[in-house]
Amino acid sequence: MPTLIPSITNAAGERLGARLDLPLEGRPLAYAIFAHCFTCTKNIKAAAHISRALNRQRIAVLRFDFTGLGDSEGDFAETNFTSNVSDLVVVARYLAENFEPPKLLIGHSLGGSAALQAAQRIPSIIGVVTIAAPAETSHLARLLAQTKATAELEGEARVTIGGATFRLKRQFFDDLEQTNMQRVVGNLNRALLVLHSPADQTVDIANAMQIFELARHPKSFVSLDTADHLLSSQRDSWYAGEVIAAWASRWLRPAEE
Repeated sequence: MPTLIPSITNAAGERLGARLDLPLEGRPLAYAIFAHCFTCTKNIKAAAHISRALNRQRIAVLRFDFTGLGDSEGDFAETNFTSNVSDLVVVARYLAENFEPPKLLIGHSLGGSAALQAAQRIPSIIGVVTIAAPAETSHLARLLAQTKATAELEGEARVTIGGATFRLKRQFFDDLEQTNMQRVVGNLNRALLVLHSPADQTVDIANAMQIFELARHPKSFVSLDTADHLLSSQRDSWYAGEVIAAWASRWLRPAEE
């Protein structure tokens, strides 16, 4: 599939590592943005498989690394949930200025929470997809309770995730606690697709039910059966991509129709 390497800078002028995956043939029916999971990157296999599934249905997908991760510049320790949302808004502005305004936001785990939050700041968005997303950003703070306690005492702490070590400052946890996701989801006013697995050991499926119940119609919920939190199995991530593409076709009708 054709791939472009966009030149995008965040609000601080730091370069964001990104790639724009385009359909193999024809003009894109629409553009989507994929927001990766906490401490992941745009190159996580699940993101790649989902992007390819969408490309097959003529949906272009821009994947990028949040500030301080992957190929992006910046200090991860200085970032937080709010800066992630800001990165999404910047990426959407890039698409609007250089291609077309994005119509879909797809977010995995904490990236799903960021997508819900960013949608209200991106007028062109007509649909939001969450994959294994927490209903409250404070969920991550609870998962990292020991790290949070150290950060509150010493100002910062280190945590190892997936073999990599990250610095987290007290401001990171304070920002998570201050975000009100219930109000955001209740006032989303966009089509919503919630994807979650009952086998998820990181973010319980009860989070998906809470998001779904808070949101107004049109909304849809799809169980990912035995998938793990990261959609590590290619079969699971391809399935998620195909479901998203089928769901999006309802909202992304060609202009001639």
